[in-house]
Amino acid sequence: MAQRPSDPEPNDSHPSGQPSGRPSGQPSDRPPGLIPAGEPAKEMAREQAGEQAAGATQGPAQGGAQGGAQGGAQGGAQGGSQGPSWNPVGAARHLLRAARVGTLATSDNGHPFASLVTPACTADLTVLMLLSRLSPHTRHLLADGRCSLLVAGAAENANPQTTPRVTLIGMAEPDPDPAAKARFLTIHPYAALYADFTDFSIFRLHPTSAQLVGGFGRAHRLKRDDMLTDTIAEAALQQAADTIIAHCNTHHAEALATIAGSAPPWRMVTIDTDGFDLAQANDVRRFAWPSPVSDAEGARNALQHLAQAARMRAAQPTGGAA
Repeated sequence: MAQRPSDPEPNDSHPSGQPSGRPSGQPSDRPPGLIPAGEPAKEMAREQAGEQAAGATQGPAQGGAQGGAQGGAQGGAQGGSQGPSWNPVGAARHLLRAARVGTLATSDNGHPFASLVTPACTADLTVLMLLSRLSPHTRHLLADGRCSLLVAGAAENANPQTTPRVTLIGMAEPDPDPAAKARFLTIHPYAALYADFTDFSIFRLHPTSAQLVGGFGRAHRLKRDDMLTDTIAEAALQQAADTIIAHCNTHHAEALATIAGSAPPWRMVTIDTDGFDLAQANDVRRFAWPSPVSDAEGARNALQHLAQAARMRAAQPTGGAA
């Protein structure tokens, strides 16, 4: 492992945003059931009223974290449509999966301490973070693993309160498994510049509950089971993941570029029951399936649907009357 004395961590604990003296060049899920976990309806109403008073969104919450801007959020799955079919559990899960940046809250001797971090979800929706022991929040977690992580999507308009967001509450602990680091670097490939420095290590956040704010009257408490995947379906899909990814990258490169909305090459780098990630160098974008998939056949059909929809959008006139 690489050794260096005291490079700052690339987050808000250090203003440089990059390891000191190193260039910034390029170089590793159980559905619905939203219930206000033991809280009476009156309490939920108070929470929703508070969101309304705060000026929460008046319309659709768009995209996921990085959603629209990167093409990685697919409509309602990322917290989009606020219509009758809106699924708060799906919205929360996709916001987390699409997130490339978030705010980690730890305890500094009882005082809340907020830090910028770069999360990466695993297939089962636990969250990985690459943290340096030189940073205060890492020392906080080593003393007390209780924490929360806030991730947000794109605001609908100039009012920041229209931003869909989810706060994940849970316990974080170091994860020495090399597969965890590989997964984090799949989502954040630029971090390979410093991932092997001796003070850096992967922490895994295990969710215990979550709070989703998706718009007007859309404050939802989610239980732990809501935030986890169908383990049987996820296990079956992950067993075939390498084969699916290799097949798509070899035989459907054009379709992947069409879905990404920009010139090839784009590579599929992850797949799960909720969606997949496409990468081009350090640009990694999240895409949601139209609905959850449970096997290779479901993924194939969903990919065809997304590619067809992307081709239709590309064929539409860019201006003037249709």
